[in-house]
Amino acid sequence: MNVYDFDNTVIRGDSSFLFYVWCLRRHPKILQRLPGVAWYAFKYLKKDKQRFKQHMFGYLNDLADPEKELSAFWDRHMSRVKAYYLRRKRADDVIISASPEFLVAHAMARLGVNSVIASPVDERTGMYSGLNCHGEEKVRRFREEYPEAAINEFCSDSLSDSPLARLAEKAFLVKGEKLLPWPEK
Repeated sequence: MNVYDFDNTVIRGDSSFLFYVWCLRRHPKILQRLPGVAWYAFKYLKKDKQRFKQHMFGYLNDLADPEKELSAFWDRHMSRVKAYYLRRKRADDVIISASPEFLVAHAMARLGVNSVIASPVDERTGMYSGLNCHGEEKVRRFREEYPEAAINEFCSDSLSDSPLARLAEKAFLVKGEKLLPWPEK
C-alpha cells in the first residue's frame, strides 16, 4: 500500500485555504468573519492550530448547501492534481491529511481512491469531532485504521510527516512534481 499526504503533495496548494477563498468569493458575507479569523490566527496559530482552524471553518455555517459548494469547487480545482500522482495512483492508496475529511474525500472519490484519513470536521458547522490529523496523530489514525498494514511508499511535501515516513519502506519528499529521497529516514 502507498500512502500520500494531500495538500502540496497530491494537489498543488492547500485545499483548506483554496476552498476558503472560493467560498469568500462566492459568499461575500463570510468577509464579516475575517476580523475574528485574523484575531484567532494571531492568538492561536503557533500554539493551537486546531483551535484556529475550527474558528476559521466557522464560515461553513454561512453556506446554504456545502455539498453543492464542494462539488462546484472540485469541478474547478481537480486540475490541481499533480501529474506525478496521476501516473502513480492506485485504487488501494491511502490519503492522509490535516485538511478536513469532507474536503479531501470529495476530491479523492473523483479519482477512485476511497481510503482517506483526515481531520474530522463537520462540513456544516466547521466543528472538529476529534484531533487535527497532523504529525504523530497521522500515525495514530493510520494504525487505528490499518493496524497491521505495511506502507510500501510514503510521499509528503512536509518534514512534519516524518513520523509516518519512518513507517514506510521508502519515503519521498515531494517538491513540485519531483520525488526526492526522504532526508531523515
